[in-house]
Amino acid sequence: MTTLAVLGNGRVGSSLAAALTRAGHEVSVADRAPGAAADAAWKAQVVINATPGAGSLERLAALREELRDKILVDVSNATVDGPDGLPAGLVYPGSSLAEQLQEALPRTRVVKTLNTMLFPVMTAPDTLTRAPDVFLSGDDAQAKQMVRELLTDLGWRKEWITDLGGIQTARATEAAILFVPHVIRSSGFAPFAISIAR
Repeated sequence: MTTLAVLGNGRVGSSLAAALTRAGHEVSVADRAPGAAADAAWKAQVVINATPGAGSLERLAALREELRDKILVDVSNATVDGPDGLPAGLVYPGSSLAEQLQEALPRTRVVKTLNTMLFPVMTAPDTLTRAPDVFLSGDDAQAKQMVRELLTDLGWRKEWITDLGGIQTARATEAAILFVPHVIRSSGFAPFAISIAR
């Protein structure tokens, strides 16, 4: 059992918290209030960032001490939204939210994952008609192994998990969010994941 804190209580955070609780982990959920987030992060071994990505850096940088020596699993995408509310651009072009978090939190082990799919797939990957992929980006091998185990608890098979390498590879998966609005406009809001055909 791992002690986890999920920062963000929207659809993504609530879904992850419920699924990880069902898997036997001790999970607390904090809204965006600074006090709640600090308290939850302080007590956890692993912290999941499920806050809106455009404001994540500022929020999490304020938790530097609470996140010291912790694993931070970043599932958010930092986007600029278009008039229809769907992603139209990246907040950190040429970089990524994950890289910005790692730079701001040098004593925290940041791992990027679960950001290349609609949120229902995060906790139910086997509901898709084809095998999906989930990607890992991060500089710490031990942290990525812990995240692999959490992904397995969420229903991801080992062969569906691809380690892309260091934290800089997160800029590729974060850029994939730009597919999402076009897919939604074309096919509707049906669960999907961006995967690699092999």
